[in-house]
Amino acid sequence: MVKVKNYHVRHGNEGDNYISLELEGDVSFVQSQNSGRFYATTKRCFMYAAMDEATAKSLVGTQMPGTIERVPCDPYDYTVPETGEIKTLSYTYEYRPADAVEMPELSGPKRASVLA
Repeated sequence: MVKVKNYHVRHGNEGDNYISLELEGDVSFVQSQNSGRFYATTKRCFMYAAMDEATAKSLVGTQMPGTIERVPCDPYDYTVPETGEIKTLSYTYEYRPADAVEMPELSGPKRASVLA
C-alpha cells in the first residue's frame, strides 16, 4: 500500500502552478553498508496531479494499492541535507499501481504504464 503523505503547490517554468502529491510506501528494513545494522525506512516519490488544491488536500492520509519502486534514470547530483555531501545517483522512485500493466519503452529513458 502507498499513502498520500502530503501535497505541494509547485511553480512551473512558464509561471503556472500545478499540484504534486507526495507518496510514501510501506516500511522496509535495510542493512547499513557501513555498520551492518538494520534500520527502518520508507520509499517516497512525488507525482503530478491533475486536480485542484482542495481535492489534493482531501487526499492526504488516503491509502492506495500499489508500490513505490526504484527505477533507473540518467545520473544526477544529490546533496545530502544533513551533511552537505554530494552524491551522484542514477535511480529515482516511481509509484506503480497494483493493477498497472507495463508498456514497452516508447523513446528515451521515460517509462509508461497504464491501468488494466
